[in-house]
Amino acid sequence: MGLLERLADVQRRIRLAAERVNRNPEEIKLIPVSKYHSIEKIQTLLKAGIYDFGESRVQELREKQSQLPKDVNWHLIGHLQRNKVKYVVRMPNCKLIHSVDNLRLVQEIQRRCELEDTTMDILVQVNVANDDAKFGILSGEALEFVKKVAEFDRVKVKGLMTIVPEVDDPEEVRPYFRRLKELSEEIRKAAIPGVEMAELSMGMTNDFEVAIEEGATMVRIGSAIFGPRK
Repeated sequence: MGLLERLADVQRRIRLAAERVNRNPEEIKLIPVSKYHSIEKIQTLLKAGIYDFGESRVQELREKQSQLPKDVNWHLIGHLQRNKVKYVVRMPNCKLIHSVDNLRLVQEIQRRCELEDTTMDILVQVNVANDDAKFGILSGEALEFVKKVAEFDRVKVKGLMTIVPEVDDPEEVRPYFRRLKELSEEIRKAAIPGVEMAELSMGMTNDFEVAIEEGATMVRIGSAIFGPRK
């Protein structure tokens, strides 16, 4: 199966997963994870109407965004070090940081946004599985963390993100996706000024259909679209 065939297959699976739970498939944004993949593959997807891409490494993101059209929407989905924040804030088409999980990072984003006279949309990364191998704040700390982030006027909380453990049976991680949705509702009900819970970034190649059934608005798909890395 080629790149466009894999894309079509993923789009079909997104549509079917949404329809199973009476959701509109248009509510779900597909974010192909293009890390370690070529500019040429991204250009092929652009021609197919895909304009959102996820990158994990700031250096690779900078290199790619300099070679591609300005209307590409870049999503930083990997762990962000504070010393790289300045590069992300300066990118006009880096639309969303999915992986914010500590106040020192928030402070640096605020500082850099003030210097550039801009704002940055973020998602708060939650470690719903309490997995020592994953970044993210713990579920029980999420509400208070979001309240603290809301005090920074240049940092705009748009929702939550999680990365769940890799398992053979995606049903095993359904409770984690459900928990993130519940957290989102709890935070929404708290009505924190300036905070939106519009986005739930959850679900990857092995489990995105279950994530959609549990409320994902963004799915981050790598190998199901690009194929295995050489």
